[in-house]
Amino acid sequence: MFHRTARTTLLTIFCLIFQASLLMAHGDTRPMKKGILLVAFGTSIPEAEKSFKNIDTKVKAAFPGVPVRWAYTSKIIRHKLARENKIIDSPSEALAKMMDEDFTHVAVQSLHTIPGKEYNALRTTAKAFEGLPKGMRSIIVGAPLLYSPQDVKKAVKIIAAQFPRERKPDEAIVLMGHGTEHPGNIYYPALQYYFGQMDPNIFVGTVEGSPTLDDVLTGLKKKGITKAYLIPLMSVAGDHARNDMAGDEDDSWKSILTKAGITCVPVLKGTAEYDAVADLWLDHLQTAMAHF
Repeated sequence: MFHRTARTTLLTIFCLIFQASLLMAHGDTRPMKKGILLVAFGTSIPEAEKSFKNIDTKVKAAFPGVPVRWAYTSKIIRHKLARENKIIDSPSEALAKMMDEDFTHVAVQSLHTIPGKEYNALRTTAKAFEGLPKGMRSIIVGAPLLYSPQDVKKAVKIIAAQFPRERKPDEAIVLMGHGTEHPGNIYYPALQYYFGQMDPNIFVGTVEGSPTLDDVLTGLKKKGITKAYLIPLMSVAGDHARNDMAGDEDDSWKSILTKAGITCVPVLKGTAEYDAVADLWLDHLQTAMAHF
């Protein structure tokens, strides 16, 4: 049974490859049809959607006439929105629809912050669609906000320029990133290093990775800081920002820091709401589109 199943699978793969080679041999005579697929982790918080609207507006202005589609990588968020009769495609669903609409060249722009699990899964999905019979001739995945060392250095300067102007030198900035067990988490310690070089009262913490909130609290206490601005280091000020960071529950960052004697001022604004930060994603999309 095992050998028969294996032979069947191999035969199926061979047939797909053979069909693809026939298509290539006869030439794909379809006219070029370019499209853009913007892919975010997603949000179920209506107030947080302004981040994505800002990106959407910028992309459509930069590429007039090029159709723009959206997809969320988070299955949990997509299912939650579906219960509210809001249907958002997964990356594979969106690409399948674009393939059916005869798009030949698609730029898939990641709106993630780091090249972690979500971004790498997106690249795998996109690669699977490229070269399918009657599929896209070319799919390019644009880099997330932070990818190269130059991205990190540039983002640090631009993000720092968005900090509240009323903040005093002896007051801290605490940035909340998502964090991950994926090796891509290394970008957060890198951000801490570069922010620390710029201003020793800027701290980076994560919800699910490192540095942790304990690391941040240790740093705040060491410097005797009594006031901190809490700012999400995420494209949207969604559930993590509104509950884990700024919520009134005992385990929120605001509550924990307040109990430690630190006055907290939450800033509920995602990074994609700032035009200068959104432009960094747009730069990556420009690079991807240049391949066409």
